[in-house]
Amino acid sequence: MIRHIVLTRFKPDVSEAEITALYAELSAVIAKHPGARGFISGRSASPEQMEQGYHHGFTIDFDDWAALEAYAKDPAHRALGARLVGRAIGGRDGLIVLDIAM
Repeated sequence: MIRHIVLTRFKPDVSEAEITALYAELSAVIAKHPGARGFISGRSASPEQMEQGYHHGFTIDFDDWAALEAYAKDPAHRALGARLVGRAIGGRDGLIVLDIAM
C-alpha cells in the first residue's frame, strides 16, 4: 500500500468553504479509482501547532504504485491539482507531497 499525503498552505483569501468544496471534488475523483481508498481531509487541530502554515491536508491510500500512477494521470485529478496549486501560497511551493510505501 502507498499512502499519499498532501499538505497545503492556502492563500489567506481562500475560504474554508472553498477548501471543503475542493476536497469534496477530490473525493469524487478518487471514488472513480478502484485502487484508491481511505481518503481523509481536513484542517489541522494539532495542539503542538507546528504546521508552519500548512494547516490543511489530505491522505489517500493506494493499493500499489500503479494505482497511484493511474490517479496521477487522471485529467480530473490534474485539473483539481492545478486549482489547488493556484490557491496555495507560492503556487507549488505551498504544497508538500509525500508518498510512503507501507
